[in-house]
Amino acid sequence: MFVGDSLSLNQFNSLACMLHAWVPKSRSTFSQRDALSKVAFEDYGLELYLYRTAYLVDLDREKVGRVLKLDSIKNGDSWMGMDVLVFNTWHWWTHTGSSQPWDYVQVNNKLFKDMNRFLAYYKGLTTWAKWVQRNVNPAKTKVFFLGISPVHYQGKDWNRPTKSCMGETQPFFGLKYPAGTPMAWRVVSKVLNKITKPVYFLDVTTLSQYRKDAHPEGYSGVMAVDCSHWCLPGLPDTWNELLSAVLSG
Repeated sequence: MFVGDSLSLNQFNSLACMLHAWVPKSRSTFSQRDALSKVAFEDYGLELYLYRTAYLVDLDREKVGRVLKLDSIKNGDSWMGMDVLVFNTWHWWTHTGSSQPWDYVQVNNKLFKDMNRFLAYYKGLTTWAKWVQRNVNPAKTKVFFLGISPVHYQGKDWNRPTKSCMGETQPFFGLKYPAGTPMAWRVVSKVLNKITKPVYFLDVTTLSQYRKDAHPEGYSGVMAVDCSHWCLPGLPDTWNELLSAVLSG
């Protein structure tokens, strides 16, 4: 099961297509209900799930408005019983204004109109880490966390200030990506280092930073300029090759 935002959808779609390409004549079914999608390869008893949740922690509608609860995960029951869990969250934590889907942040029953986004992310991930500690049996379930998937809206990140991903046809070539390590990556690393149960960090950030050429640009059908999601076939296939290598290693 992939658990997370639209980048999890990207990776879920990638793996479903890769599996179908490997066994094209296998009977397969697709179903979707609310936040949960499922692809089943019936001849192999394989079920591939996607649980859509932008923040991993709860986003509830209360009397005061929409509340992002940094210390609450009620949806975790839907994640139980899986052989593999692949978690991901970051992109929605940066949204502000009309694209921000919450009105308040809640911590310890206290409401805040806003909060430093890296601090909020740290608190939310810490709640997720506690859920893993309490609910995951490592003998039955392997847990992964997908590293920060970068965006390419600002060409200054690769020393081309007037550029974005639009029209890019080549990866970045160089020994070190100029923008360096994202702060969100450091938050993820800090939280993962505190978990005593085995969680594999699928660290795709640097290899993905180099792929400024791999976005849908103006062809995603989701937004006018899309430099955050990835084309398929494309980069998420590489993420899944790495996932496969770990699972079979």
